[in-house]
Amino acid sequence: MIKNFRLLDSVAIIKPISNTRLALVEPAYASISSLPVGLVGTIIELYDTGNESQYLVEFADSQGIEYAMAMLKADEILVLQYELAVA
Repeated sequence: MIKNFRLLDSVAIIKPISNTRLALVEPAYASISSLPVGLVGTIIELYDTGNESQYLVEFADSQGIEYAMAMLKADEILVLQYELAVA
């Protein structure tokens, strides 16, 4: 299945992401062991190395304050869709 991710897509994590893979911005979140499945973030950068694409995803609270970032692969995220696309 081909996955097309774009800059600023809202995505949900479909696999737990270990804190060793996170750039934690807010000290209050330093004690977490992983980001849980279902957590929503935003793609803020796209990287294509030729072999595989990776996505820098930012996670923010309900006030929009960033608390973590992670470099994720396509098989770790799912794009959230708010409208049904009709051909």
